[in-house]
Amino acid sequence: MIKKWFKTRADIPLIIIMLISAFLNGYNIWQDKYVNTYYTTAVASMLQSFHNFFFASLDSAGSVTVDKPPVVFWIQTLSAYIFGLHGWSVILPQALAQVGSVLLVYLLVKPSFGTTAARLAAFAMATTPIAVAVSRTNNIDAMLVFTLLLATWLLFRGIRNSKTGLILAAFAVVGIAFNEKMLQAYMIVPALGLFYLLASKFNWKRKAVTLVGSAVVLLIVSLSWAVVVDSTPADERPYMGSSGTNSVLNLAFGYNGLSRLTGDQGTAGNRGGERTDQNNNAATNSSNTNTDQDQTTTSSDSTTTAEDSGANNMAAGELGAGGQLPPGGFGGNGQDGSGDGQGGQGGPGGGPGGNSGGGMFGTGEKGPLRLFQSSLSGQASWLLPFALIASIGLLASIRRRNITQKHKEVIFWLAWLIPVAAFFSVAGFFHHYYLIMLAPPIAALFGAGFVELWKQYREHSSWLSWLLPAAVLATSVFSWFVLQNYNDTIGSGWSIAVLNLGIIGTVLLIVARMKSEKFTRFAIIASVLAMFIGPAYWALTPIIYGGNSMIPQAGPTQFGGGGGGMPGSNDRNGGQSANGQQAEGTQTNNQTNNAENSSPDGNTSSTQTSTDTEQKSSTRSRGMGGPNGSQSLDQKTLSYLQKNNTGETYLFAASNYSTAAPYLVEAGQKVIIMNGFVSSDPVYTVDKVKALVESGQVKYFMISGGGGGPDGGNSEVTAWIKEHGKLIPTDEWKTTTSETSTDVKATESGSATTNSNTNAQDGQGGPGGDERGGSGTLYEITL
Repeated sequence: MIKKWFKTRADIPLIIIMLISAFLNGYNIWQDKYVNTYYTTAVASMLQSFHNFFFASLDSAGSVTVDKPPVVFWIQTLSAYIFGLHGWSVILPQALAQVGSVLLVYLLVKPSFGTTAARLAAFAMATTPIAVAVSRTNNIDAMLVFTLLLATWLLFRGIRNSKTGLILAAFAVVGIAFNEKMLQAYMIVPALGLFYLLASKFNWKRKAVTLVGSAVVLLIVSLSWAVVVDSTPADERPYMGSSGTNSVLNLAFGYNGLSRLTGDQGTAGNRGGERTDQNNNAATNSSNTNTDQDQTTTSSDSTTTAEDSGANNMAAGELGAGGQLPPGGFGGNGQDGSGDGQGGQGGPGGGPGGNSGGGMFGTGEKGPLRLFQSSLSGQASWLLPFALIASIGLLASIRRRNITQKHKEVIFWLAWLIPVAAFFSVAGFFHHYYLIMLAPPIAALFGAGFVELWKQYREHSSWLSWLLPAAVLATSVFSWFVLQNYNDTIGSGWSIAVLNLGIIGTVLLIVARMKSEKFTRFAIIASVLAMFIGPAYWALTPIIYGGNSMIPQAGPTQFGGGGGGMPGSNDRNGGQSANGQQAEGTQTNNQTNNAENSSPDGNTSSTQTSTDTEQKSSTRSRGMGGPNGSQSLDQKTLSYLQKNNTGETYLFAASNYSTAAPYLVEAGQKVIIMNGFVSSDPVYTVDKVKALVESGQVKYFMISGGGGGPDGGNSEVTAWIKEHGKLIPTDEWKTTTSETSTDVKATESGSATTNSNTNAQDGQGGPGGDERGGSGTLYEITL
């Protein structure tokens, strides 16, 4: 029976495409230990109680929420509940969601444009680089796009079958998407409404009633969680992280709404002026320089290895995930926010994080061509030229009295694409991975457009028959433009091959059109290869070079790795394998840190030089980057706190989430986080902290460098803790440099390699550097 079904019903190419998608999204995700630490910490706390689960609390005490609504975190928590809390278990829902998105694009395109168009669209969706990169993390966007595609599928089906219930369900699903990432979900609502008006068979009165009903359903579902939360007394629920006013609606329409367009972070707890010096300090602490209490941290000039760049990228990512910005953006030396290569992708020619990248987080300069700038073009724009040219061919036959179902669907995809593209062209604050919103319409227009342009080409439909060669040439030249910016990293072979294939395909199409059709098959093969080599390679880069779990991006310079494996590569031995290990050959990376790491007991460590040719863990497992450097579970700290716990509910209270994260995620302990993302939220007052101590809920407080300032948050609370707390000597509770070991072993080529084990177990932790617990001071308070 199954065999018969496969022969008669199953689309084998689609199954292969979905398997490719599953591989791209899922391979090696088990290497990522913490992923986006901010979100993984929330999942750990949500596993501890239903109260934390419902509100998406960041910590065990239900003190503060994450800066997004809870639906995706509910799903991640259920996955962690079933499979255990691991990096891969919180990534899995997003990886599966991207595979589901590939299927939904296929199902949406096939009825009107045919199987071939649907397969091409599905493959384009599967190989959109940023879609792959973000699907390999626990960031929200892959699930958001899947939810929006599900709403689109329900709407298409409801209109096709004249089922009002399905149409209402479509808008209800958009409401669910709102509770995944708030106003970003509404970016496709105009397209849904326009398509319903164009495609519905109902009369205008019925259409108006249905649209009003859909709007009501949309608002009810969208605001359901917000109404419950905002109507709950503030002292009975967590503070709404990053809202600035402890309100879900302010979070939705401010920080997660208009602020994305304007770039204004002032609504989120003084995110602007007065926090910038603190943020710069936090970023400095992330870059291999840790300080303890009341010490000044300075960053020295250093030669940064690929690993160090990746770790710095993580630190910037964690800061960026919540939107806390120093002047000029992260890693940015330029006033426009352009990066120096450390806080972003560091691509040449103005690539993400590059010196000429411009924009906040290296997203390029605002303008109509922003998506074609090298800062963003490698993420989702590869097939955009083809999609735009193909739209001309798809709509060429439209007439006022002859608007077919195909025309209506093309209009829908354009109504999705154009406003989203316009938003990203002028927006002041977004990350590269938001561009996954462009993937579905580009993929659908590419698949449908390719088949339509091919039909017009074969039919010699006057000027329309030349659109296919023009689209192939334009797309190939654009792919060459993207690739040639990375010639120094991956070699010139990639860009040259794509350009040559594109020219060959275009010339053969012209020859076949004018003289002989025998070249047509070769023309199509060369054309398809020219258009897909770039995005397919970029989609593989998170596997080949490692990825940034905080701010996922695609591209071969994500961690400064080289070695593209093509002729002309300038650095074949500099790349990193799929599991983050360096390729064969010996590469000496000299890293000099001239910062002094001081602690209250007087222990200091100064210059450290390491040469690494083999890494013990995946590059992608550096998900612990945070306000005070990459931290990890310190067994000595854990043992000390457990041994000296005298019945307190919480093991300790931390000044920021990255300090608490290892003890929540790895050890499953109950920990209080006294501040929100990068300590920007007024969560605790002195009276609240005093009440916790007096009620016997907590007695240990860990104040860490970074995280919104030298003392990690509310200065009044910190001052009170210092005044009333007993300072615990560092050597009693924290693993320090003198207690770590240094392994020296020979590489395959016979050279000696020094592997510093001052970081976390199994190579976790990154350059937080000299103390396993990270920079921090422990106080005991008993009243």
